[in-house]
Amino acid sequence: MELGGCAMGSREKKRIGILVVAYNAAGTLAKVLDRIPQEIRGDIEEVIVSDDHSQDSTYLVGLGYQQVSDLPITLIRQPANLGYGGNQKAGYDLAIEHGLDIVVMLHGDGQYAPESLPDIVAPLLAEEADAVFGSRIMVKGAARRGGMPLYKYVGNRVLSRFENAALGTNLSEFHSGYRAYSVAALKQIAFAQNSDGFNFDTQIIIQLHDAGMRIAEVPIPTYYGDEICYVEGLSYAADVTKDVVAYRLGKAGFGDGSRIALSEEYQLKPSEDSSHGRLSTLLGSRPPAKILDLGCSGGLLAERLADMGHHVTGVDVTEVAGVGERTSAFFKADLNDGIPPEAGTGFDIVLAADVLEHVVDPGALIRETRRVLSPEGTAYFCVPNIAHWYPRFRSTFGMFDYDQRGILDSTHLRFFTRRSIRKLVERNGFSIRRVEPVGLPLDALGIDGANARLLRLVDHLVLTLWPTMFGYQFIIEAKPNPG
Repeated sequence: MELGGCAMGSREKKRIGILVVAYNAAGTLAKVLDRIPQEIRGDIEEVIVSDDHSQDSTYLVGLGYQQVSDLPITLIRQPANLGYGGNQKAGYDLAIEHGLDIVVMLHGDGQYAPESLPDIVAPLLAEEADAVFGSRIMVKGAARRGGMPLYKYVGNRVLSRFENAALGTNLSEFHSGYRAYSVAALKQIAFAQNSDGFNFDTQIIIQLHDAGMRIAEVPIPTYYGDEICYVEGLSYAADVTKDVVAYRLGKAGFGDGSRIALSEEYQLKPSEDSSHGRLSTLLGSRPPAKILDLGCSGGLLAERLADMGHHVTGVDVTEVAGVGERTSAFFKADLNDGIPPEAGTGFDIVLAADVLEHVVDPGALIRETRRVLSPEGTAYFCVPNIAHWYPRFRSTFGMFDYDQRGILDSTHLRFFTRRSIRKLVERNGFSIRRVEPVGLPLDALGIDGANARLLRLVDHLVLTLWPTMFGYQFIIEAKPNPG
């Protein structure tokens, strides 16, 4: 059985590519290529050797090796030094362009063992992961026995523990450069906008995690030889710390997202006191209903409601992968043009959660909502509160710029206070039954455990005392006026 195949031919053979990132690796490049195991050589579609404008004869060594090797080598010399992250970007772009299914990054300096390639690609071949990382930490004591200096080991453990806590992941280490990716997964993340430096590796982990990709780890041997290390430890630690903190703040709506480009898909806010959690609670107590979810994104909220017995139809301008399976029916449409007729009418409930702020004429969409509701139906509108302390504070000091998520999301076209959303809903044919403030999305901030319980208690207290100042969002429950 070929490595890229499967028993009984049940899966199509995958096209495996190896990306060798090389900089000043004239003395090691040929040895690294020699060590690629025979058992995988026949399954390799392409070996991309990317010389990052080395100052030595790395390219000439690669050129000579290409002439005598049985490996399908594509040799590139970058016209300028792109940096560690920049060189990866160029390689992954080629992997996508050449139609590869899997791409494995191998370092030209020999720091990572080519002998581990079959183990690295195995979870991808079995379709059990979207990315696989080699870990020097999985086997207790292996890193130190392999020569990892104590200060690097301690730094690795401290940083990895911090990153896991901040991101909600459970990786044994974040800082291995031995990695394999599904090319289909790479296509779904904005890796081209990442850093050109060494923190590229952390940023791509964040993007994979944010996109819900499956990350697997396999143990690899640790090797420290005579290779030159170009990583400046303290600067690298500062960069990756900034990346994970910026991501966590950005998920909660604080920060412009300039450090890491994330997916445009809106994520489910699962905690019980978030807007999605409150809507789930409100609808969970109702009998099975016919629901229209406007701006459903990937259908994660719809899926939760369907599990409660509701029949959920979704509408969104973008068809996110998986939305068709999570909704009873999905219709792709721009809500600026109204609710598509094919979605139907007579809905018991219409949800417009985090939608009105994205359309040019929210009043028109509210009227459309009334049109498709049954006479006894209920509409739920959820909008961010521009009078929250965060935008107030920023505008006071002349910082009214946009964020990647949250109240000042860069895609928001309209802004609302509690008073203005009430007036808008009432002016367009509804009677308001309830206006409920929603506090900070602590789950998006990565705050859990005892700290979350304390902050949630404080948040509930200030929300009760001053909802227009501390309400992060408002949920409006409304009934259509007769006639």
